[in-house]
Amino acid sequence: MKQLIKPLLIVLMSMPFFCFSQINSPYSRYGVGNLSQQASISNRAMGGISAAMSDFAAMNTLNPATYGNLTYTNLDMGFEFTNNNLKSKSPVGNFKSNYAIFNYVNIGIPLLGGNQKAAKKKAGWGMALGLKPISRISYNIHTTERSAGDTLFHFYEGNGGVNQAFIGTGFKLKGFSAGFNTGYVFGEKDYSSKIEFANDTVSYNKANYRTRTRFGGTFLDAGLQYEFKIKKGIFRIGAYTNLKSTYNGKRDEVVETYDYDKIGDMVRIDSVYESNDNPGKVTLPATYGVGVMLETEHVLVGADYEFGNWKDYEFFGQKDQVQNNWMARVGIQYSPASINSTGYFNFVKYRAGFSIGKDYIKTDNDLPLYSISVGGAFPLRLRRSFYDNQYSVMNLTFEYASRGNSKNNITESMYKMSLGFSLSDIWFIRRKYD
Repeated sequence: MKQLIKPLLIVLMSMPFFCFSQINSPYSRYGVGNLSQQASISNRAMGGISAAMSDFAAMNTLNPATYGNLTYTNLDMGFEFTNNNLKSKSPVGNFKSNYAIFNYVNIGIPLLGGNQKAAKKKAGWGMALGLKPISRISYNIHTTERSAGDTLFHFYEGNGGVNQAFIGTGFKLKGFSAGFNTGYVFGEKDYSSKIEFANDTVSYNKANYRTRTRFGGTFLDAGLQYEFKIKKGIFRIGAYTNLKSTYNGKRDEVVETYDYDKIGDMVRIDSVYESNDNPGKVTLPATYGVGVMLETEHVLVGADYEFGNWKDYEFFGQKDQVQNNWMARVGIQYSPASINSTGYFNFVKYRAGFSIGKDYIKTDNDLPLYSISVGGAFPLRLRRSFYDNQYSVMNLTFEYASRGNSKNNITESMYKMSLGFSLSDIWFIRRKYD
């Protein structure tokens, strides 16, 4: 791990320089914003399949039952760059934006596993902790209209999202695995609607209506897996759920008139109405996922189905333009390496996947979703001997995703490149020989 510390520190120190967010997605106005992909970078290359995925040296936080299969301590980080193309039919227009983010950081630690006693009983126990986003809100929309002989400019802006800090544990006994995650969910929605007049006939003050809501609380996720051997490999089934939760929140509201100073900053003229720290409740719905996977010496193939009960969503006692959603995923991985393999690219794991579904946001029509992805796991170094316990890899994924179709006024297409580092080794082992 000493060889990895220096590049890891360089990556972490450089994060503020290349992590920026300039995406403009009008659909993020609804619900809790655009939902973030919860699968790890390695799984995203296979369409995001996760329910039945399990790796002794990698993280799968979507199904905590996999923690019991950890053999090595694993540090998993993900970065994402997205090019977003927005197309509107009325008014006719196109808009492009880019954003880069530090996606997640997770640590997995085996508590029981890798020793002879555990291997004999086919048992394992592990834990994980980390930080990851659940959703993101980012939009900035300008419109113009004529009213009573005057020109009106409308400015709609929103920022925020939901994040999750978690800790979880999972165990494995023979072919059965179970686990759970818990921790703290925290979110913010900061919305602003402004009206400005062009003062064609009469001079009017500019008006701003803004709401800023903060909420948070504890959550609970759970997962199960069961695997059994078949003639040519292992067949595994899995399921997970993110349970319905209600969180406490506080909202600030302000209605004000304003103008701009000499350098263009907004300056309040008068406060028409202002109220702070108004209490309320935010309910996030349950999500359910199931999947199957077949794993042989060289090929892994799997499929997932996920359902979200978004009709249960409420924000301070109000519903929103959301609906129940679903997503189906299929993925495959090919590993050329065998016992006598040599050469770096024989140890690369090649991946591809596909997903299709329906978004939880509903405006004029349903929003269909689909994506295709390819990628691979590239070893940072090859094992030198049987006693070399490093399984550190760089996961690289390329995705094309689309939301909406010809029935929708606005469609989005996204090109994503995701980079992940999965750094595994045996930690916390007492030295026996000098």
